[in-house]
Amino acid sequence: MQDNENTGPVERPDDIAGETTHTPDQTETGIAAPPREWRRSLPKWALWLSLGVLLWFALAAFGPKFGLIDWRTGLGFMIRDAGIILLGAAALFAVLAFLFAFFKTPRGPWWKAALAFAIPAVLFLGLLSMRAQAEAVPPIHDVSTDLRDPPTFSAETMALRERLEANPVNDYGIPLGQLPMWEGSDNEALKAKNHADIIAEEYDDLQPIILGSASEEQAYDAILAAMGEIGLQDIRRVEGSNTIEGVAETFAFGFKDDVVARVADGQIDLRSVSRVGVSDLGYNAERVEDLREAIIDRLGS
Repeated sequence: MQDNENTGPVERPDDIAGETTHTPDQTETGIAAPPREWRRSLPKWALWLSLGVLLWFALAAFGPKFGLIDWRTGLGFMIRDAGIILLGAAALFAVLAFLFAFFKTPRGPWWKAALAFAIPAVLFLGLLSMRAQAEAVPPIHDVSTDLRDPPTFSAETMALRERLEANPVNDYGIPLGQLPMWEGSDNEALKAKNHADIIAEEYDDLQPIILGSASEEQAYDAILAAMGEIGLQDIRRVEGSNTIEGVAETFAFGFKDDVVARVADGQIDLRSVSRVGVSDLGYNAERVEDLREAIIDRLGS
């Protein structure tokens, strides 16, 4: 048997050349270099942050609807106050994550960072849209087709509104500046107008429904069916009166508005009043118009 003659250390080609091979995670001094995984993880964490902000806004918008939080907390603190800060932080983190992922080598999952930026951007655009909508409509929350003698709510509904500390149902002839809700406004021109003035100027298409050949009973049937068609709840004909009432609830926040329809003098008049908030973003006028068209369709058929 022959003994193995290569008993000494094995020389590698690069050792022969006098060079030392380095692994990618070592420096010239032999100390491990900082890993680059944190850069690749930035888009993932940016996306998680944006999803957290989306969940925050969802809780703010739908928490009041299901009784989890008060609407003032959702709309005031969570969206108006803290929400803007969270949107800015999430967008900034997403931009930084995108820059590190897209322009550094090796390139990371930049699309996650792009999606992380899109979420707060869309939410912010939604807030801007709401603000523009609020500025485009008059800051009132009570709309009717009869400006001289708007339909009145039943004693039961008024007692409920009082228990809930809802907005007062105001007299259409009193200037807004004399009402507590608007007396602190800086808009002197607005304060000089009453509800009738504002509705006539801004919602002149909201007119009573003339019965014509339709009977009052047909009118009541059409109103009941139309209220259900547009999604009102707690619809009921008020006993001993010529009115029908219902309750509308907004998709977000669960704001409730009281709606009443009155049949008298050969016509139908409608009214919708919010329980909370100064401005209704035009929802009451839109609801009255939708209800009006639904009733006309029923009477016409």
